Amino acid sequence: MKVKFGASLLSWITPIWTPEAGRYAIEKTAKAGFDLIEILLPPSMDFDSATVKQQLAKYHIDAVCSLNLPQSAHIPFYPKQALTLIKQAIDKTSDLGINFLGGVLHGGLGVFSGHILTESEKAIIVEVWGEVADYAESRGVNIGIEPVNRYESYVCNTAQNVLDLIERTTKENLFLHLDTFHMNIEENDFYHPVILAGKRLKHVHMTDSHRGMLGEGTVNWDQFFTALKEIDFEGHLVLENFSSSIPGMQKMVSLWQDSPYQAEELAIGSLHFMRKYVERYGS
Repeated sequence: MKVKFGASLLSWITPIWTPEAGRYAIEKTAKAGFDLIEILLPPSMDFDSATVKQQLAKYHIDAVCSLNLPQSAHIPFYPKQALTLIKQAIDKTSDLGINFLGGVLHGGLGVFSGHILTESEKAIIVEVWGEVADYAESRGVNIGIEPVNRYESYVCNTAQNVLDLIERTTKENLFLHLDTFHMNIEENDFYHPVILAGKRLKHVHMTDSHRGMLGEGTVNWDQFFTALKEIDFEGHLVLENFSSSIPGMQKMVSLWQDSPYQAEELAIGSLHFMRKYVERYGS
């Protein structure tokens, strides 16, 4: 395995981007010992890549970007709006000198049709993804697509859902972005989705079943890391757990129970957990 350990912007702040908040998150990520920060881009695209690039250089830390499509860019309903927004995110990513954009790039979070995904909706998604992939290739960016649970989207809930649609595009720069919290709800186990993805898996949100300290929930980490070892995973393991000590986080992510950990101890403890498991399974 060849991995880089990352922390999400959400490990330190709510996803309301300001230059000062971004600088704070970058500094905290670097000082905690992570290799990179995942920058969740705002749908407004009010984001100064040049300034952020300087901040990353100052703290000697790498980055990846992510984007969660808003309801106004739900691909089956608003394909043109989605395409425009994803292209803008690709531009921001490329301008940072970063080669990876992940996130919920299949449908707007919180949008439901009341039915399972139709064949016509799948065709629209495949067409948009094809254009996205071509544009991303021209900007030197790979795309990772994250399935999320049934309470947040009806479009892609499992690894299989994403991989099937990627296959229909025939594009080589589209990848799978898994999240262990969503896997815990939607997948049968933590082994087979990773094996199914193989080299298409490039990015993982690492979070336990309760969004708390890694190892204190019900995620089967031995299954998961066994699978990562078998596919010789090369990519990013990015912490995405939440602390209620961050102002505004409880409402933002429906974190209705008080966290037993402050944000910093949650991040550092979870990084230690990830390093331990990579050391155990990495050889």
